[in-house]
Amino acid sequence: MTIDIRVIRDRMPQEIAALESEARREGYHHLTRLIQEWSAGETRFEHDGETLLGAYVGETLAGIGGMTVEHDVPGALRMRRFYVHPTMRRHRVGRTLALALLDHARSFCSIVTVHAGNDGAAKFWESLGFQPHGRDGHTHVLAL
Repeated sequence: MTIDIRVIRDRMPQEIAALESEARREGYHHLTRLIQEWSAGETRFEHDGETLLGAYVGETLAGIGGMTVEHDVPGALRMRRFYVHPTMRRHRVGRTLALALLDHARSFCSIVTVHAGNDGAAKFWESLGFQPHGRDGHTHVLAL
């Protein structure tokens, strides 16, 4: 399976609707917030170090994730709005997407934070080297 990582810049991809619907079905609302904040112009991943990436398998948007400035930790970025479609999990989509975001972050900071929403997510982030660190609104931190 080939995973193509693409930067999302000027417009939210149409395929985000299917991903957001699946996330809501699983009880997650962070993609709904992503779409709302993007539409309102509140969060466009435009500040230094920020980016929004999509992971595509063929022309299917299999996952999405962003990096924003971490306001609570000086000099840090925060992994946000990270989601992989359930059928694409365990196929390296999440890992490929996360590593692309971390590679991007290395040019801008030395610390990345993330808020793991559940135990499975915590194990995923820890497999990438994140350490549990529950404060300032995040659950894990990674020193690059």
